[in-house]
Amino acid sequence: MVGPIAPLRRDFTLRGLAEQGAAMVGQAPSGAAGLTLDGQPVALTADGWFLIAFDRDAGPEARLVARFANGEKVERVLAVAPGSWRIEHVNAPYRGSAASDADFERRRPAELAQIAEARRTDHVSDGWRQSFIWPVTGRRSGFFGSQRVYQGKPGSYHSGADIAVPAGTPFVAPADGVVVLAASAPFTLEGNLLIVDHGMGLNSAFLHCQRLDVKAGDRVVQGQVLGTVGQTGRATGPHMHWGMKWRDARLDPAKLAGPMGR
Repeated sequence: MVGPIAPLRRDFTLRGLAEQGAAMVGQAPSGAAGLTLDGQPVALTADGWFLIAFDRDAGPEARLVARFANGEKVERVLAVAPGSWRIEHVNAPYRGSAASDADFERRRPAELAQIAEARRTDHVSDGWRQSFIWPVTGRRSGFFGSQRVYQGKPGSYHSGADIAVPAGTPFVAPADGVVVLAASAPFTLEGNLLIVDHGMGLNSAFLHCQRLDVKAGDRVVQGQVLGTVGQTGRATGPHMHWGMKWRDARLDPAKLAGPMGR
């Protein structure tokens, strides 16, 4: 006996926040052959699911367009809510652990190249579909999106969530993924750096680590211990900096993981 036929989806199904620094998971209309966000292609799973996200400085609107083989299309204009950002003064040198400004300028391009190359790697993982958890819990000591001032010198905005815990505290994978970067030596700013690809262009970065327990290419599962919290790189005390990106968009981990629960 043939079971009931699922009705065709004529519009997008979306869950999450259309907000600066946030992400949304959705399902495209039935039969969509392609999808774009503001003209840029967005990957679709075989059953039409996708992930989109909005940078900290995203504009007030985003246009989601599903296209069909016959040339038809379905559009949805999303109103992107603005974030609310703080100013944070940090008593740490702008150059981080570099011995001098010249040393920082010499070392930094290679570090940035490693990070960019790792984030270009695209692994198949369903971590992006999961409900994210915090890698460690403790006092929130830094907030995503805040304008940072380092010993009086303005820097870029803070690109992650900081959690202050004692050095040596284990941290875990917030969702399934594949390790794409495990620093062999401390970076000037990030210190011992770990990046995990959750699939569909979404990745997590864990900065200032004391120890890394995984290596590039390892598949990790949600809740697996990845290493320990430290104070390497540009850090005034032991803490976990958890940063997230979708493609080039920097995201607020708190918007994906929700309340910390302590």
